[in-house]
Amino acid sequence: MLRSFVRSLLPLSLLAAPLSAQRPQPADLIVTADRIYTVDDARPIAEALAVRDGKIVFVGAKQSAMTLKGSTTRVLEFPGRTIVPGFIDAHAHLLGLGEALRTVDLTGASSYDEVIARVVARAKTAPAGAWIQGRGWDQNRWGDTRFPTHEALSRAVPDHPVVLTRVDGHALLANAKAMAAARVTAATRDPSGGRILRLANNEPSGVFVDNAQELVRRAIPAMTRDETKDALKAAAAEANRWGLVGVHDAGETKAAIDAMEELARSGALSLRAYVMIGDDSAAIAHYFARGPQSALYDGRLWIRSIKLYSDGALGSRGAALLDPYSDDAGNYGLLVSAPAHIRAVAIDALKHGFQVCTHAIGDRGNRVVLDAYQAAFAQASVADHRFRVEHAQVLNFADIPRFAELGVIPSMQSTHQTSDMYWAEQRLGSGRSLGAYAWRALLNTGVVIPNGTDFPVEAVNPMRTFHSAVSREDERNWPPGGWHAAETMTRDEALKSMTIWPAFAGFQESVLGSLTPGKYADFVVLDQDIMRVPAEAIMRTRVVGTYVGGKGVYGEGNH
Repeated sequence: MLRSFVRSLLPLSLLAAPLSAQRPQPADLIVTADRIYTVDDARPIAEALAVRDGKIVFVGAKQSAMTLKGSTTRVLEFPGRTIVPGFIDAHAHLLGLGEALRTVDLTGASSYDEVIARVVARAKTAPAGAWIQGRGWDQNRWGDTRFPTHEALSRAVPDHPVVLTRVDGHALLANAKAMAAARVTAATRDPSGGRILRLANNEPSGVFVDNAQELVRRAIPAMTRDETKDALKAAAAEANRWGLVGVHDAGETKAAIDAMEELARSGALSLRAYVMIGDDSAAIAHYFARGPQSALYDGRLWIRSIKLYSDGALGSRGAALLDPYSDDAGNYGLLVSAPAHIRAVAIDALKHGFQVCTHAIGDRGNRVVLDAYQAAFAQASVADHRFRVEHAQVLNFADIPRFAELGVIPSMQSTHQTSDMYWAEQRLGSGRSLGAYAWRALLNTGVVIPNGTDFPVEAVNPMRTFHSAVSREDERNWPPGGWHAAETMTRDEALKSMTIWPAFAGFQESVLGSLTPGKYADFVVLDQDIMRVPAEAIMRTRVVGTYVGGKGVYGEGNH
């Protein structure tokens, strides 16, 4: 009797369907761990997730997930491990990392002599007359913090043209051979938005700041398409090693984007690239004609944003400031683009459905961008533009609320604060430094902050990003309590800044950024729980495995 009553309540379609048709299809993959942080408010913590066709079909209890196990389902169990959504670096340079992996690594060099020694070691194995490139020197780490001059480098390596890029990418050091190849002399003038540092006799010192770098770089032989693709693949593999499943590539040439698209089309790109078109009128016109491109090749490539530059960098005193540098009287930094140019490109981008992401570090540089965006919005209003300021590093207090008011996203890099804090107050003074790296002040206005590393400016490791965001301490946990500790993020905010907030900043939140049914199965397995371990232990966290679309691209179980 009861059975008949229950059957009377069931839809006829279910009564007619065979039992096998009522069961969901088996999952391709089931993954379990001690704790899974989903970054999904509907189900923040889970024990298991299930994947079918590269997308998540279930997140929840292990027992429930196992009901989706079929004869061919692969089960990966990670006892004692923690799973989080795959990390997305919201501001990085993929080809720059690939190039850095092929060149002389100068990061951490504690003196100019050490820089030269590393270059000399490379010169011993380089073909005769070959260009030698390096990246990562930072004079602020040396006993003598003045910019170097080329003479010592030129004496040590006289037969190879040498170009060494500063850690921030906003200055380079060239030896005499490289300057000769580039035909740079005392008569060469400073370009707009750039500066050639000079010796007492007016000869170039070897250091070229911001737009002046191109005077030397134009002489360096370009990489071939195959070399570019190899560099991009190597960079993607390195990113995967640290738990990255996505990268917002902050400014590439059309040639580099073409190479990236070839890799994505062939299935050889092991992460999801949200690539910004560099500030080149021909390239921008090409992509405007093509239109915004999203989730190409199974979600491996997005081409719908443009990268512009407002100013230089703080470390090389090229960031544009409203008042002079505290340690360089009379120097206000450099505007590398005219404000009218930023405004014009922004208006065109709005009309064509493209996002604009503009580099701005100094308080004047940031104000110029906000003003240009505001003027563009007045002429070409779009409800959901998601325009960005890349770095938003030093802000005048009056400009902090403008991000929320204009709907502009501050895309920031928490490790820049821990790298710069040793000398930032010398550049800015104690009062102005209160508006620098001001994450909490911005978050309190209601904006989101997509986080990144700016690699190869900083190390790829997202644990540095997370640790610095929640502690404002360096990798040695200094200074105790953090530098301007009131500006820290919570751990929940820090994790969002590396997952769902970058996804939002790239119009990807419907498919990326959280472990939610229907989204791509992009996740990272960690050897400890970064949400609960003491802050001083975060940097000891190691990546066990990185998965993109449910397929391992690094670590255990990736066969």
